[in-house]
Amino acid sequence: MQKHIYDEKNGLWYELHGDYYLPCLTVLPEEMRPIGVWGQRHLRYIREHRKVLYTELQMTGRLNSYLAGLNEQAEDLFSRLVEQMAAREGVTEQLKAQDQLLWVQRMNNIRDRAMEVVNNDLIYT
Repeated sequence: MQKHIYDEKNGLWYELHGDYYLPCLTVLPEEMRPIGVWGQRHLRYIREHRKVLYTELQMTGRLNSYLAGLNEQAEDLFSRLVEQMAAREGVTEQLKAQDQLLWVQRMNNIRDRAMEVVNNDLIYT
């Protein structure tokens, strides 16, 4: 028996494993982009709760680009929210110069709220 055969009907190559021919399937290599903390959180979420989406992205070779894109969106949203909330609540450099502890408290509060919005709107949906 031949080790490899080609089926012209479906255009697939098959490899002999024991007594059976199994299709030679490979996933195309994808562009590797860095995935930040937001992308890693979403990866953990879809791996546990959205298994069909995770499998589809993995099989099509789009998982890394999907997570990197989502990470960029989350970073942009987080930065924009922090800036907008700080401006609306009057957390300025002047406050930072006058009362550093109060500035840190307010900025931590703003960052926590912005993180909650990003998590609810992008990461865990």
